[in-house]
Amino acid sequence: MRQFEASGTARFAVRAALLGLSVLASACATTPAASSNSDSLQRIRNVVVIYAENHSFDNLYGLFPGANGVSRATAEQKTQVDHDGKALPELLVFGRDGKPDSNYPRLPNAPFRIDAAPVSRPPTTIVPSPIHDYFYHQEQITGGRNNMFAAMSSVGGWSMGYYDGSSFKLWQWAREYTLADNFFQAAFGGSYLNHQWLICACTPKFANAPDNMRVRLDASGKLEKRPGSPSAAVGAVQIRSDGLGRSVTVDGWSVNTSQPPYQPSGIAPASGGPATDANPQGVKYAGRDSGLPVPAQTATTIGDTLSAKGVSWAWYAGGWNAALADGMQPPEAKRRVIYSAGKDSPNFQPHHQPFNYYARFAPGTPDRALHLKDGADFMADIAAGTLPAVSFYKPSGRDSQHPSYTDIMLGDAHMAQVLEKLRASPQWKDLLVIVTYDENGGYWDHVPPPQGPGWGDRWGPGSRIPALLIGPHVKRGFVDSTSYDTTSILKFISKRFDLPALPGVRANTGDLTPALKP
Repeated sequence: MRQFEASGTARFAVRAALLGLSVLASACATTPAASSNSDSLQRIRNVVVIYAENHSFDNLYGLFPGANGVSRATAEQKTQVDHDGKALPELLVFGRDGKPDSNYPRLPNAPFRIDAAPVSRPPTTIVPSPIHDYFYHQEQITGGRNNMFAAMSSVGGWSMGYYDGSSFKLWQWAREYTLADNFFQAAFGGSYLNHQWLICACTPKFANAPDNMRVRLDASGKLEKRPGSPSAAVGAVQIRSDGLGRSVTVDGWSVNTSQPPYQPSGIAPASGGPATDANPQGVKYAGRDSGLPVPAQTATTIGDTLSAKGVSWAWYAGGWNAALADGMQPPEAKRRVIYSAGKDSPNFQPHHQPFNYYARFAPGTPDRALHLKDGADFMADIAAGTLPAVSFYKPSGRDSQHPSYTDIMLGDAHMAQVLEKLRASPQWKDLLVIVTYDENGGYWDHVPPPQGPGWGDRWGPGSRIPALLIGPHVKRGFVDSTSYDTTSILKFISKRFDLPALPGVRANTGDLTPALKP
């Protein structure tokens, strides 16, 4: 387990004692293979990143032939323990009330098939969403043992579930091209922080966050539990810092879901204020405090380095135009696109739009108009063969595969359709497509994240996630076990277009070139 919120000497003592840096670095980090020659790299003229939601590698690809899947997990990694280190007698699935949910069977303490008896929830089913939180995640990983996922989860044993993904369309693309089975989310926790790491390999600063947004940790650097918090053999863990109180670190870094300062935002405009901005004082919805929006950020992003070199790029988001119009309504208006799960809504998630947190892309700026685009623009540019050199595509919430508000197969069909469009595009011959996930969604994965100098830092990496590399210059039918994390995408883009390296990109993580044909 890694905890970094204690201060001074104590912080690093806790870190060293809990981690065992040399053990983790040697046990789980495969040194990146030698890069392919420059000719292979130069054949790629366009890079497309498709960023899906909230599944670990084992959860979707744990049965993939030839990959490091569920069968390779050790007994220690599979057997979940409680906070006292004792093996749980069984796995319980908890409901919203934190108590055992009678809709799910009691299960043996081990990974289980979600889509097989006795659970029998096919991938067309909307299923529970385990908590995916920066602080929870570090405790779940437990120094690489990965045996507290059930104990530190809002849904208990559900976090141990996985699918037979052989019916997925994306699985077939993985079989045809390259599947990376040693690719980790860049940061601990959830979607918000990992989207930031996708574009800047950095964590947003929120130095003036109010106390009610800051985490409460105990003397050991773990989340402070409420008195009487139950054992995972009885009910879900109860944390003294709830909701807002887990979003900002003690020293002022924004790590869990927080809202952008500009629309579309989960915070409506202020009454009488600019319609393009989130209310700087936050709002209350149904009596609940939204917290304050994150201050406009100024760190260097991959967009900045691409623009400085004159390399074209865009961030395309499904539902962007509709969400922008929805977000600019007066504060009393009912929003029908942002966070709406209606069948006609894209269920747009503002915290999945990382460039919208940056002053350079504020409303009215030339860079916003040039680089932040709608998903419909992406489809049109694919068909016309006018994609920029680097494209990021964020499916709408409805098409993202995020548990609790959509199902796996809807997003699987959508992303497979996008891949077919890309293969039919005039630009296919020059393309590298990377399909990956922002984070594990709170689901268990058995492989320890790499750690140690050059491999990890305070922020991560976290659990292993699926990553597919697709295109005419990618190895066919290949499982790539090079150690990667999300910053490998930035490393590849920077190498291909001769850009300065972003400071947060990890020195030892691979650059994706081992997946290219010689």
